Order: sequence, then structure tokens, then C-alpha cells
Amino acid sequence: MTARDENLLSIRVDVPRAKVNETTLSLESFQNSTLRPIAKFQNDLILSLFENYIVRYKNVFHKLGTQEKLNYIENTVKKDSKFKNLMRGIFMGHFTIDEYKFYHENSSEINKRIINLTKERLQSQLQHFEKYSA
Repeated sequence: MTARDENLLSIRVDVPRAKVNETTLSLESFQNSTLRPIAKFQNDLILSLFENYIVRYKNVFHKLGTQEKLNYIENTVKKDSKFKNLMRGIFMGHFTIDEYKFYHENSSEINKRIINLTKERLQSQLQHFEKYSA
């Protein structure tokens, strides 16, 4: 293992609810042992990037009702290719070499998981964006 890999693993946060055992499927294991800790570690950056996205599109987000805001987040994360690629990069930059190799072999499925984790994270913290609507 390289020094970079060791450093990356040393800063990973623990996600107690993300269980991994010998019966866990490889993609689910990757999600729980790699993607979820990275998402938790990068949470502030993910929130900040979405705040900037809201401002870039003229604060339309703040004029929406709660359900429309949830839909807006989902549409942004799933359909805006620039935003999707940015999120993927935020995760991939924290992969070890072995994790990247696994990602490369399973990129389509892992990309879906990254996007869903991002969507869930943003939607679950909807109240964070309310302070910017005033």
C-alpha cells in the first residue's frame, strides 16, 4: 500500500450504520466501506457545491415548496452532467489505488450509487439551504 493510500484511509470517518461482513455483496461492501465514509467526510463540500449551484441558477430553488425542492435536488444530481461529474470526482479523488481499480471494473453501478448517495445526503439536509433563502 502506498503512503497516499495509507493517508486516505487514515482520514476516513467511521460510519457505524454501514455494516460490512462476509455475506455482504462486493458492490454493497464497496458502498458501505468506501463511498459512505467519503460522503460523510466530504459532506460540507457537497453542501457548499450545491449552494453555489443554487446561486448560479438565480436562487430559483428558494422559491419552491418542500416537495419541489426535493425534486429539484433529484433532477440536479441525476440530470445535470456537469454536477454529476463533479460529484463523481469528489468521490474518486478519495479512492485508494485498489478502490479505483474496483471502481474501473464496476464504474456504471458505482456511479449510480455515488449519485444516489449524493441525492439522499442533500435531500436529508434540506434545512441547511433554508438559511440562504432570506
